[in-house]
Amino acid sequence: MARSSSGIVAGLTAAAVAVVGFLGYQASATAPAHPPKAAAQEPAPAASQAAKQDPAKPVPVPEGSGTGVRVVYSVGQKRVWLVGDPTQEPKSFAVMPSTVHPKAGTYTVGSRSGSVTGSDGVPIEHVVRFATAEGVAVGFSARTDGATPEPDPNKKTGGIRMTRADGDVMWAFATIASKVVVVP
Repeated sequence: MARSSSGIVAGLTAAAVAVVGFLGYQASATAPAHPPKAAAQEPAPAASQAAKQDPAKPVPVPEGSGTGVRVVYSVGQKRVWLVGDPTQEPKSFAVMPSTVHPKAGTYTVGSRSGSVTGSDGVPIEHVVRFATAEGVAVGFSARTDGATPEPDPNKKTGGIRMTRADGDVMWAFATIASKVVVVP
């Protein structure tokens, strides 16, 4: 008498479950009771500073970034501060640096554009240009789709990207001839 196909499938399934269970038992029996802990990696300098920072407190403006009304951009911390009225806390937010970085120093905003296509081919808005490095214009901007991905390392780009909301604030703050201080 021939077995039905459903009986064969049921038998094979039961055998497969038994084999998987046995292999799982073998693996758990040979695993150490206390697996070794992964070696702690040393965080990057900017990351370690951010990790020490109390999220309830504002991130302090970097030392040596000058005085007065200014935009401070830290390449290493991937952060911008808008320093205005000395009686108010500076606005600060994270940014995504471009692949081309201006040297540390003081610059002025030389041009602005409401909306253009970035050097990476992406539509951007609230472009605030303040430097040229390696033949590429460098400035702050926001992608119109709101994304802030890492730039393609194979392309020379000068767009320091931020969220659209932060781009709105930057646009209102950094007008032509505004001071921009770049720190490491």
